[in-house]
Amino acid sequence: MSKGKVSVIGSGTMGRGIAQIAATNSHDVIVVDTSEKALQVAKSELEKVFARLVEKGKVSPDDSKAILSRIAWESDLKRVKGSTLVIEAVVENLEVKRMLMRDIESTVAPDSLLASNTSSLSIASIASACENPERVLGLHFFNPAPLLPLVEVIPGITSGGQYLSRAVQLMKSWGKAPVEAKDTPGFIVNRVARPFYGESLRILEEGVADCATIDWALKEIGKFRMGPFELMDLIGNDINLKVTETVFEAFFFDPRFRPSFVQKRMVEAGLFGRKSGRGYYDYREGAAVLEPNADTALGQKILERVLAMLINEAIDAVFMNITTPEGVDLAMTKGVNYPKGLLRWGEEWGLGEVLSHLESLQEEYGEDRYRPNPLLRRYVREGRRSFFQ
Repeated sequence: MSKGKVSVIGSGTMGRGIAQIAATNSHDVIVVDTSEKALQVAKSELEKVFARLVEKGKVSPDDSKAILSRIAWESDLKRVKGSTLVIEAVVENLEVKRMLMRDIESTVAPDSLLASNTSSLSIASIASACENPERVLGLHFFNPAPLLPLVEVIPGITSGGQYLSRAVQLMKSWGKAPVEAKDTPGFIVNRVARPFYGESLRILEEGVADCATIDWALKEIGKFRMGPFELMDLIGNDINLKVTETVFEAFFFDPRFRPSFVQKRMVEAGLFGRKSGRGYYDYREGAAVLEPNADTALGQKILERVLAMLINEAIDAVFMNITTPEGVDLAMTKGVNYPKGLLRWGEEWGLGEVLSHLESLQEEYGEDRYRPNPLLRRYVREGRRSFFQ
């Protein structure tokens, strides 16, 4: 029995992933895309996903057939009529999303929930295109959406509390881990994670270590699942740069978020990563494999520099009331698979040590990029050791 109709606008990787989740949770689903070819590709790709799930014994053939039968692939936006929830997952362009949200609002019922899967754009701005902005909020899934449990739930300044509650409860019913985030650039994950890429790029630019060595340090010593350069190549250097530029501009050019010239030149050269065959690594057949300098002392130095910046950013998310301490640690472990929550990690390292490391970096470089957060200074001054008490 259907739990209600859910529509997803956009049939890309994220759109069809969200559709898969909704259909698996017994919703009738409409996937809308203006491109018939894109719809055919998405339908074929999702069928392959379920074929693999059946092959691995994770889904029965009957359940696979039932789930896929609940998804309709349409090119007409008017087919979203009757939906209790519409999620847009189209190109990361503010005006496109605003126009789309306005068109959706005129098609669905007055109490339908409208959500954007934007990773960094203003929910308030997207919602302002609607006559009733109260029912618009952000539901930011993480790729691959069917596997990663985190969903950032972002109310805009005009979003209504009843719609926020509905969204949170629905995500829980889908087996997700919803975390509420303030409508600020990058929300939680894309804000807090910037130093993972940015400081690693800075270390590369300075010639301290090459990309293979930096990746090795963060994986082997830090226990991150992927190194920053491997991950940027996987995400796409063009996409990662765009998010960085968006966050940098949205924060009024705060030096903490300054983009890298190395990455900019990579994008200008068309070295996007895996999808182009070359990025920080060469993925072409027969290409030489870069070997890291597996020096433990150097690796520890690299890890501590990146980690201090990450912890400082996580503390800033709490300081600026973006989310709770529990929320930021849950977001980073459930959304991007960090080996442990950054605040817990900071407590284990010692908040005084984190502060000392940041102060040393700021003194050495003389840059506001390395400024320690006031909340970190306060905790160290007061002798407090935990953010969870």
